[in-house]
Amino acid sequence: MAETMIDVEVVYAAVDRQVLLTVAVAPGCTVSEAVRLSGIADQFVGEDVLALPVGIYGKVVSDPHVRAVEEGDRIELYRPLLADPMEVRRLRAAKAAKNRQ
Repeated sequence: MAETMIDVEVVYAAVDRQVLLTVAVAPGCTVSEAVRLSGIADQFVGEDVLALPVGIYGKVVSDPHVRAVEEGDRIELYRPLLADPMEVRRLRAAKAAKNRQ
C-alpha cells in the first residue's frame, strides 16, 4: 500500500520577490527535510536559504531537524532584518516631532 503524503507550504520573501511552494512529503518528515524537498533553494541562487531560521505560521521552530511537519503547515524562512524596527519607529517619531515645531 502506498504511503499517504501530506501537503505543506514553504515560503520565503526576499527583498525583491517572494516565493510560495507547495510540497507533498511523507508523514514524519521534518521541517528541514520539507524545506530541502521543496526546492526553494533553487529559486534563490546565491543565497543560503537552507541555513535561515524557520517558523510555522509565525512561530519560530527551535529545532527544525527534529520537528515533524503536519498537514497544511506553512513553513516560513526568515531572512535577517536590515534595520531594527524599533529604532526605525523611534527615528520616524523624532522626525515627525521636529517637523511639528
